This record gives sequence, C-alpha cells and structure tokens, in this order.
Amino acid sequence: MSGVLSRHDIYRLLEKEPPLIEGYLTLDEQVQPNGFDLTLREIALLESSGRIAVRNAERRLPELAPLAFNGLGFIDLAPGIYSITYNEIVHLPRNVMALARPRSSLLRCGVTVGTAVWDAGYSGRSQSLLVVYNSRGFRVQKNARIVQLVFLWLSQETEGYHGAYQHENID
Repeated sequence: MSGVLSRHDIYRLLEKEPPLIEGYLTLDEQVQPNGFDLTLREIALLESSGRIAVRNAERRLPELAPLAFNGLGFIDLAPGIYSITYNEIVHLPRNVMALARPRSSLLRCGVTVGTAVWDAGYSGRSQSLLVVYNSRGFRVQKNARIVQLVFLWLSQETEGYHGAYQHENID
C-alpha cells in the first residue's frame, strides 16, 4: 500500500493506540479529504541566532520569546518571521510519513508556513516557521487552523525516527 491517506484512513488511524493525532480541537472540522488541519497553540519571536553544523551536537536553536494573545485570543503580527507550535500531538506509525502545507486562506492573506518532513515513527508536538509577507501585517487567533498535514503511506515499514525532536513539546 502506498499513496496519500484518505479521510477514511485517517479516521481508522485515529482509533489506534497511540492515535495518529491527539490533542485536536474539533475533529470533524480538522479531518480533510486528504489530510488533517493542525491548529495554532503558541507563537514566538526568534530572539537569537541559530546554528546548524555537520554534527548534531553542535546545533544551537534560537531562543524564543513567546507572544501573548489578547482577551479574545487574537494577536496582531508585523511582517517578519515567527516560531509557531501546534496544539496537536502527532504519532506517526513506521509506515506513514507526513508533509504539511499552509492552508490556502493563510496564503491569500500574504502569510505562509515553512515546515519540514514528519518522518515515519515521529511522535511529538511540532513547531514550524510562520512568515508574514503582507506589508500590512496579519491578525491570527489562537487555535486557528494553520496548515494541512498530508500523510503518505510508505512502500514498507522503516525503523522509524530516532532524532533529537522525538517526543518534543509533549506536556
């Protein structure tokens, strides 16, 4: 079996232990015909430089300064880059990987999200990069659906992800 998981496949994997996704807010709104919408939990400014080296031991991530949502749960963002954290915790089986794409409404607002590959076997609450290109800024509400995670069956099961971000941000 290979290809993109359907809505039916996603619902079936949500019933497994561990579930494909946990911590979702509104299941029927978040499950899409070809993926699952992840929602915004936190947003932060990058406060320092980062570093990627040949060896992971020399990697340094930037320090983050969390931003506060107003009383109605909104935040106004100036053009620039931000680190975002999702509400949902993803548990990928060893025969499924995932890619995320920004929702089209986000793009129409002049905003995008940079993401990496979710490797088979990964488990955690991920972070991504939100980029506001719109010169007039962008207003976003906590828990808004930001990206659609698209799952792909692998041609065979792998050993699974064992990197530094395994089990990240799980409270």
